[in-house]
Amino acid sequence: MGRAVTAATEAAPDLSLVARFDRPGVPADDGLVDREAALAAADVVIDFTTPAASVALAEAAAARGGPALVIGATGLSDADIARIDAAAAKVAIVRSGNYSLGVNVLMGLVEQAAERLGAEAYDVEIFEAHHRRKVDAPSGTALMLGEAAAEGRGVSLAQVARRGRDGITGERPIGEIGFAVMRGGGIVGEHSVTFAAEDELVTLSHSGRDRGLFARGALAAARWVAGKPPGLYDMRDVLGFSKRS
Repeated sequence: MGRAVTAATEAAPDLSLVARFDRPGVPADDGLVDREAALAAADVVIDFTTPAASVALAEAAAARGGPALVIGATGLSDADIARIDAAAAKVAIVRSGNYSLGVNVLMGLVEQAAERLGAEAYDVEIFEAHHRRKVDAPSGTALMLGEAAAEGRGVSLAQVARRGRDGITGERPIGEIGFAVMRGGGIVGEHSVTFAAEDELVTLSHSGRDRGLFARGALAAARWVAGKPPGLYDMRDVLGFSKRS
């Protein structure tokens, strides 16, 4: 993702790439600077690293009052999210598990479908597949789709999620939202949400073909958040779907 964001930024006539840096402890290559130098040089920092590095970056930016951040790390714990949320009181932050326009439209469709296809008749199962190097599961996007389905049904995802099945699991509870995960090869990102009734299946899906699509979305978020007041934003704000945008 770092290379994809770099390439997309260099190709954008309205943007300038002023610095590149990695999370602390990673050996530097030619052209990388340290974090403080990057924060001093940039109007917006785009971050696709790890939860710990993203939290540290958010807190460092908050301590100095900027720059704005676009955070795309996944696998964040509740504690990580709380610390990023706290940093957003002092700096503008866009945080999303997926920066694809198509995926964010898909989430809206999933929420509407879940609202209309009731839990008594329709089971919800979310499938996601990614490359073998991805370290967290389910993906941040899969969890966002689960949240969209849960919101459509007016329930908490934490109360109805089933993240895996093995052995004698018993009959599926009504209202359960299941997750299935595949890791292998160089899969960029596949996500589908199936609403399964006794007599029909409704499947909504999205396929990522190139990481450039996430980079383009991240750049759209960077353009949007530059100069925004402190606060926590997401792609619904960037795309104008949110009432507060």
